[in-house]
Amino acid sequence: MDARKKIGLSAAVLALAAAAMIPAVTGDYYVSFSTEIVIMVLMLSSYRIVVLTGEWSFAHVVLQGVGAYTAAILVKDWGAPFMVSLLAGALVAGSVAAILSFPLLKMRGFYFLMGTFGAAEAVRLLWRKFNYFGGTRGFSGISPPFLRIGNFAIDFGHPAAFFYLALTVCVVCLLIIWSIEQSRLGQIWRTIEQQDVLAQAVGIDTRRYRRVAFVISAVFAGVAGVLLAYAFGTVTPNRFNLNFALYLMIWAIVGGTRSFYGVILGGILLMGFDESLRFADELRPGVYGVILILVMLFWPQGLERLIGFAAVPVAKQTPGTTSGIAAPSKGDA
Repeated sequence: MDARKKIGLSAAVLALAAAAMIPAVTGDYYVSFSTEIVIMVLMLSSYRIVVLTGEWSFAHVVLQGVGAYTAAILVKDWGAPFMVSLLAGALVAGSVAAILSFPLLKMRGFYFLMGTFGAAEAVRLLWRKFNYFGGTRGFSGISPPFLRIGNFAIDFGHPAAFFYLALTVCVVCLLIIWSIEQSRLGQIWRTIEQQDVLAQAVGIDTRRYRRVAFVISAVFAGVAGVLLAYAFGTVTPNRFNLNFALYLMIWAIVGGTRSFYGVILGGILLMGFDESLRFADELRPGVYGVILILVMLFWPQGLERLIGFAAVPVAKQTPGTTSGIAAPSKGDA
């Protein structure tokens, strides 16, 4: 393990220890807000999977909404337990992403971005127009999880209990995402982002690997959506609108997407900053616009550059080789 990874791992352990202390030193309001941050960290980390392939998407928040709506329907109509709704939310979000990926991933760059915008609006329209999804009101009164094993019971309706549940789920998901990123699959995603044409030249099916990234990111977005549905007890179409998609994109840019920790740092800092703007909600778009311009001008690699999580330089490559990846065979692609 190199020095940069050791620093990152140490910072992650310290941050996790500090997060575990929050319910002991703060009130319910800040515990609930910390739960929102945990969910947002998971959302940003899942969003970065798409960015690793060189694409940006407006559909990610809608895929989170798919997970949230799945959990709401299962809990309200079927009384499903937490684990069932969690797995179902992830599965349905991944399935919707798999279906959308076939037309969307025929496009690249700006056209892919606009395609995800259109797909997201179409899904949101379904939620608003069909009574099965609750229309514009969505769903409310989603019961918090409850665990009983013999005489031992935990009511996750208490903010502190649900915070620890959300934190546990988030940490498990982040470990999985980190493992994927360190694997050969993650290296191929980076290669596609940095040397798309070269990757195709050595036999990598770039569209297939971008599709895999799109679906995997949606699975984790679905998990974040399920947590969001339980955290607030309500699910509405407006929660997953274009504004949220834009903020998600800005937070990822400001935090930085070159390292695993950049988006996490950006999510934590900007969620805190966003909360401080609650008294002046109408100023929020302008403030974010200024922040985005300043970051693009002075720190184009985001906050991660300031604290030492330097971007991984693009390796010089020659035909027939990729960045640390053995060139796959035709059958592998």
